[in-house]
Order: sequence, then C-alpha cells, then structure tokens
Amino acid sequence: MLREFGKCRSDCSHSEGRRQFPGGCECTRSEPKGETVKLTISKENYLKAIAEAEAEEGGVIAATIARWLSVTPPAVALALRRLRRDKLVEVDRKGRIALTKAGRDISDKLRFRHHLVERMLHEILGLEWYKVHDEAERLEHSISDDVERRLIEKLGTNHACPHGNQIKKGAAERHKLGLRLLWEAAPGSSVRIESMYERDRQLLEYFDGLGIRPGVDLKVVSRNYDGTLTLRAKKTINLGETAATKVWVSRAPTQLGNTL
Repeated sequence: MLREFGKCRSDCSHSEGRRQFPGGCECTRSEPKGETVKLTISKENYLKAIAEAEAEEGGVIAATIARWLSVTPPAVALALRRLRRDKLVEVDRKGRIALTKAGRDISDKLRFRHHLVERMLHEILGLEWYKVHDEAERLEHSISDDVERRLIEKLGTNHACPHGNQIKKGAAERHKLGLRLLWEAAPGSSVRIESMYERDRQLLEYFDGLGIRPGVDLKVVSRNYDGTLTLRAKKTINLGETAATKVWVSRAPTQLGNTL
C-alpha cells in the first residue's frame, strides 16, 4: 500500500499519540492512484464509530458521531460528505446515517481486527485490561491479512475481549441474552458483571480500582436517594448512575432465584 502524508485534514479523528510525520499526520494515508475510493485512517475511524454507535444506541445522526469521536460538528459534516461521495454511507432526509454494504464491510473488518488486537495485548502480552482499547485503536489500522490470520490461529474468534464484549453483539443482542444494565438491577439481587463500555479509559481505571471488572459477582444492597447504588463485593461500593449504566450484568449463578 502506498502512503502519502500531508497536512492534517479538518475531519481528522485521530487522538493524541497518533504517529506524526514531516508535513502532517498519518490520517492522510491514501490508496494507490487509480483506486475509486481512497481509504484513510480517518475514514476507517468514522465508519467504525457509526457501526459501534448504531449497535449501542440505535439510530445514528451527525451529533452521535461527534460525541462518539469527540470531534466538532463541522468535522463530522465534512467527513460525511466524503463518505457519501465514496458510497460508504447514506444519509436520509431526517439526518439518519446508515452504512452501505461497502461501508459495513470496512467497519466489520476493522472492528474484528480491533477485537483481536485487544485480546493479543491482554492475553499474550499481559497488558492491563483497562489499557488495551486505546492501544488497539492505534494498532488496528496496521494489521495485515497475514497477522490477522496468525492471531485467529492463536486466539480463535469465539471469545470476548478483556472488557467482556463480543463482536457484533450490541445492546439489543445483550438484552436478548437476558443481560441488563447494572443500574437496572433490583436491590437485593446478586449479579455477575459480563461486559462494560470500553471507550472511556478513565472510567475503566476507576472500575479497576473498585474491583469492578468482567467476571466479578456483586450484591446490589440498595438504591439510594442521592442517585447511587450501594454494592457489595469484597468491600462496599457506592456507584453513581452514570457509571452503573456502563456495565452489563447477568444473574449471579449462586443465586439464580433473584431477579434483575
């Protein structure tokens, strides 16, 4: 693949820490001349964000993408024009955004590689579970078909990432499997943490400090007047609604009679 580097475009969604090169950042990568679609890291990030937001929140509009990627509305508008031009997304009259088949194929491949990289970093290299998402965001764009094949041979494809998330299993699929948000768990119930929102590094580190991670069993002691839940594991924890809505739980197997 040929790469060209120039000035960072206004629709760039790269985060701090992206490699820098003379004349600009790596978001300006392009395909060889003659290709109909020039696929850049920025475009890949937008397509993946659309797919992920769609899975977690349902309908996606420009404001959803701006929030998901922490970019400005004008940057999203410019990116969407380019993605529509390349026939990777469609936008209806109400501003609802949908991936085309070509766009979804790209996002699916990137999400799959992100998942493999997270598992590689945690299961093979031993990187802390709350750090792997940010690292995978950078590395996913550089995985070749050969490396992907070797990772599949080593890790398989049927296991969850370190945050408990499975590929292509969004909020609707979790509900069908009987999972609920921790915030929805009834006082007195015992629950097991299954998965959690992985795009907030500070929140994940906060959870880790509290001992809240996939596989941990909790007792929901009470729902409090101040908008917190009192939880008990090895110690008593008070958790606010914002954090409790980022965690998915199932019934703890030791007390199947309790309801969520």
